[in-house]
Amino acid sequence: MRVLVVEDEEQMADAIARGLRLNAMAVDVAYDGQEALDLASYVDYSVIVLDRDLPEVHGDDVCRELMARSRIIMLTAAGQLHDRVDGLTIGADDYLVKPFAFAELVARVRTLARRTGRASAPVVERAGIRLDPACRTVTRDGRDVSLNRKEFDVLHELLRADGELITSTGLRRSVWDEFAESGTGVLRVTLTSLRRKLGAPGVIMNVPGQGYRL
Repeated sequence: MRVLVVEDEEQMADAIARGLRLNAMAVDVAYDGQEALDLASYVDYSVIVLDRDLPEVHGDDVCRELMARSRIIMLTAAGQLHDRVDGLTIGADDYLVKPFAFAELVARVRTLARRTGRASAPVVERAGIRLDPACRTVTRDGRDVSLNRKEFDVLHELLRADGELITSTGLRRSVWDEFAESGTGVLRVTLTSLRRKLGAPGVIMNVPGQGYRL
């Protein structure tokens, strides 16, 4: 799951991002509305956690621009009934008032993610592998394959590419977040484990200097 946190209070934004990453989410952070629009122009986000009172571009305008592409939860100190109604009318899917319980934010983000197009995507099959995005299950030649979250997401991206090459950077951006782009080796470790769990014959091809295909 890829999440964008948009919050101009940097300490709060970074704290929210850390907490969501601890809950196995890939998280990017924007500190103003224009940065949020820039990031969303080339990254697909399942959910956007959006402060309403933002510099550069107001959160309401960000919501109007991005609501057709991502689920949006407004996170703001404005908690009167008319504020909540306004936020939902603009196009937000949910509204959470500061201060909030972090466990509730995690639950709401996950609920919204299940309502995205990707969460309800059809079953994909290739090379004897069957992946069900809704149930988060994988089988190979009828055998159940138990994968962790990142292994599942990497395999999903490779299956969705339908044999086309995906660059290493593309995989890291899709499954992790901006901090995984600097070559930490996490993708290589995940692919090694994924190959082992899928078993023989190997189906994930490494194209040196270019990327991976299934």
